[in-house]
Amino acid sequence: MFAMIGTRAGETRSRPQASYLGGDERRVLPRPLRRIFRFGVSLVTGRTHIPEHVGTFATFAFLGSVGLYGMSLGGHAQDVAQATTAAVGFAIEDVRVSGNNETSEIDILQLLGLDGTTSLVALDVDAARRKLSGLPWVQYAEVRKVYPRTIEVMLKERQAFGVWQHGSELSLIERNGSIIAPLRDSKFASLPLFVGKDADTAAARFVDDMAEWPEIRARVRAYVRVAGRRWDLHLDNGVVLKLPETNVPKALTVLARLEKEQGVLQRDIAAIDLRLEDRTTVELTAAAAVRRGEALEARTKALKKAGET
Repeated sequence: MFAMIGTRAGETRSRPQASYLGGDERRVLPRPLRRIFRFGVSLVTGRTHIPEHVGTFATFAFLGSVGLYGMSLGGHAQDVAQATTAAVGFAIEDVRVSGNNETSEIDILQLLGLDGTTSLVALDVDAARRKLSGLPWVQYAEVRKVYPRTIEVMLKERQAFGVWQHGSELSLIERNGSIIAPLRDSKFASLPLFVGKDADTAAARFVDDMAEWPEIRARVRAYVRVAGRRWDLHLDNGVVLKLPETNVPKALTVLARLEKEQGVLQRDIAAIDLRLEDRTTVELTAAAAVRRGEALEARTKALKKAGET
């Protein structure tokens, strides 16, 4: 069937009348898929121009993606990243360490694994901080990156308070009794020595309690904990002061008075027993005991002779 459409006055021409499908037979693609469909049609019909070497680049990109995925699964991504960034100028060349009085810089470098090829970009700062905090003397560590090739290591070290002897072992301890490290040399020979069970945790409190008697405390060479209850003080001249479990200040006051009035600590004695509140017992050395015995015997003979005459 044809419809007559006028074009100009007196002329007519015919054209096919458009036919329409019913609503149930119409198929319309979603808008996002139309471009893909048109691109596919153009690609098949040869109307789309593909630049040269696109296929080559796509192949390399695909292989690279597969390689990276495989390295990630195998746990080698970090090694590749480190090698790559180090090669382009981010290898660590300078390490600045501060706050290390007892910690060796060599130990720090070895612990962090810095060998001249370590990449600054790939360095895990948190992991480095945890490793350094595990060193014996390190209380706290901070690691900071300074691009392009420097790291800064800042340490806060623990403070040695004394030497603790437990059994045959000697260890450096903090004020709270925590062990820092074994004693290896005579560098810390001037620190007070604490001996016995629980001496490490009770040391600081007892030393602080002796602050009122600085002359006596200055002469102490070893603080010996007895049965976890009381202290014996070994002085620099070999005299042992046996202190009570309680009321130590009173016992030290008695000792200070005896020293002032009689110079008891300068005599040839082995120990002074201050454990009893109502009496102070002095133990002579072996040589002094012999001399005293001889003196008493001579006195006895003299008195006996005097009585006979």
